[in-house]
This record gives sequence, C-alpha cells and structure tokens, in this order.
Amino acid sequence: MTGDMAGSVSRERLVAFLDEYLDAHEGSDYCPNGLQVQGRAQVGHVVTGVSACRDLFQRATERGAHAVLVHHGLFWRGDEQPLVGLLYRRVRLLLEAGINLLAYHLPLDRHPELGNNALAARRFGIDSPRPFGDNDGLPIGFGGRLPTPLSAVDLAARCQEVFGQVPLAFEGGPEAIASVAFVSGAAERALHTAIAEGYDAFVTGETSEWVMNVARESGIHFFAAGHYATERLGIEALGRHVASELGVSVEFVDVPNPV
Repeated sequence: MTGDMAGSVSRERLVAFLDEYLDAHEGSDYCPNGLQVQGRAQVGHVVTGVSACRDLFQRATERGAHAVLVHHGLFWRGDEQPLVGLLYRRVRLLLEAGINLLAYHLPLDRHPELGNNALAARRFGIDSPRPFGDNDGLPIGFGGRLPTPLSAVDLAARCQEVFGQVPLAFEGGPEAIASVAFVSGAAERALHTAIAEGYDAFVTGETSEWVMNVARESGIHFFAAGHYATERLGIEALGRHVASELGVSVEFVDVPNPV
C-alpha cells in the first residue's frame, strides 16, 4: 500500500490520532499505552479486541489485519521483561504477520465519550454521567442518577442486557435504586468511594471475598458483571470511531472470557 491509497493510513498517523484522542499520556497506568509492537508502516485493516492473546492474534492474521487495537496489551508493570516463553510466542505471531499492536488501558476506561464507564452509564439511561473515582488525580469511572429508580432485580437484568452476562449481585442497598456508579474491570476497591459519595449501587467487573459484607453493612448494592464483559463497550466504540475518522476498515473480534 502507498501512503496516499484510499482506506489506508500510516502507522504514525494511527498512533498519533489515538494518543491525542484518548489523552494517552496523561496520568499514570499499569502498562505502556500506545504502540506496543511495531508492524508494517501502512494500516488499512484493524482488528479490535479486549485483551491481547494468541487467539486474537491468530484470528487477526487470518483476517489480514495490519494492526490490532486492544484494551489490555502485552506488557504490564511488574512483569518479567525477557521476551521468552508465552510472551515470545505471542509477539512472534505479530512480527511474522507484520501486525502492529496498540493498547490503551486506563485512557479508555476514563474517556468521557467512548470510555467503558461513560458508555455503560449512558446505556443504563443516565443522560449526563459525571466523573467518579480517582486514579493519579484523574477520574476513572462515571456515575449518576437513573431516570427511573430500579429494583435490584431490574438492575441485574439491565447489567445482563448491557454487558451480555448475568452479574454476581450482592443486594445490600435500598429497595429503589436511584443512583449508580460504574468502574469497569477489577475495581472492587472503588466500592469505598461509591459508599462515601452516597450511591445506591456500584457496578464493576470483578469482586473479592470481602466485598459482600462491606456492601451489605454499608447499605449499597454491588454488581460484578465480568471484567471482560464490562470492558468490551469501549474498544468496540473506539474501533467504530477510528473507521469513521480515518477511513480504514475495522472489525471487532470477540474472544469471550467469563471472568
């Protein structure tokens, strides 16, 4: 492909566009955001997915992808750095196919338009969700008041509708749920913030053993709707935005994970 070919952008333009749109270099994170593995110079077809893994890379190769765009990348703070074993096998798939890997973690959680949590809040009917929680001085989630209060059963059903799986629910709050806060992924500790700010319910992806008793004793409902499931919204929406703004073809590849 040439640089002026319709439906193609340079790798540098794709990375710069995403870095700027997501404010990728603001705040701290548990991983590097942006380009993690360099591939071919021109990108015409992008595969998006939640988590970097062998299955996603193989399916991207089969689809002729030039870049893979994910929420969870390959490199994380605290991991060993040598490119051996499982990590080597994953990276080798990308290098052999000339596929670029781009990853955006917390920038995609907190984005006010296409972020996991802003989208979740809007899909629950909250028209103007407000920032919620904090990570290095930046909000990480969103929350607000529901247009019509819901019962715990109805809110669980809404979780299933929005995220695609039945949530684990600890029902400890008021009978009529009027306000909900969202932080996708493994954010059960943000429950303390939801309690302090007076929310009736808190929705995240995962939970821990201590959460049930804290939620019940604090009078708040807690829903764990799946780490993968709660972080699918943002990457799908981001892919559509990239296709619209840059004119490349984009497809989401689902590699479901029940956790």
